[in-house]
Amino acid sequence: MRMKSRFFFFAIPLFVVTTVLADHHEKKEDGFTALNLSNMKTEGNWQAMDDGVLYLEPREGEEGWKRYHHYLWTKEKYGDFTFSFEYKYGEGGNSGFYFRCVDQKDPVEGGFEVQILDSMGKPDGEMGHHDNGGVIKTKGADTNASIPAGEWNKMVVTMKGSHLTVMLNGKKVQDFDLAEKKPEDKPLESEGYIAIQDHGLPFWVRNLKVKAL
Repeated sequence: MRMKSRFFFFAIPLFVVTTVLADHHEKKEDGFTALNLSNMKTEGNWQAMDDGVLYLEPREGEEGWKRYHHYLWTKEKYGDFTFSFEYKYGEGGNSGFYFRCVDQKDPVEGGFEVQILDSMGKPDGEMGHHDNGGVIKTKGADTNASIPAGEWNKMVVTMKGSHLTVMLNGKKVQDFDLAEKKPEDKPLESEGYIAIQDHGLPFWVRNLKVKAL
């Protein structure tokens, strides 16, 4: 009887520790899965900070955006999804949110990108597809939802079928059928990987989470 009691009390903290570790790596809230360096992949210099922020500090010689293996990638493919995250950049900051990427070696040709760019102050009517919130080679943002460099932005991207919705800082910047607007020679796959771009510039992200729809 005494041996059973000792085992019971030993098992309780072991269960608690195991639960805490599992929760640290992958936490689900309302169907969302929290993402971090333990369940994403990258060869870039993304660093986990104490406050849950992932900081991208490009190493010497790392410039431009064609180092695709340095992007922050999901390990799984997603078809219909909602992806929510917060980010910030310095003055002149540049990054991008990629989705439906079938080939991680070339997400530009095999996927789509929502532009992340320091477009503060640009008039709504002049927002092109390479400006903040635009879909590259497809459509500019409906409104300029940019805020000053150094402040935290929040982007929520929802893809359902071929319909894309992008909320940026509480404003709807995209809401259209991607199959109708995309370049004719560019395929829209039914599923693909999701990534955040390494553009060779300092960049911060936090509260990344995804939900399959």
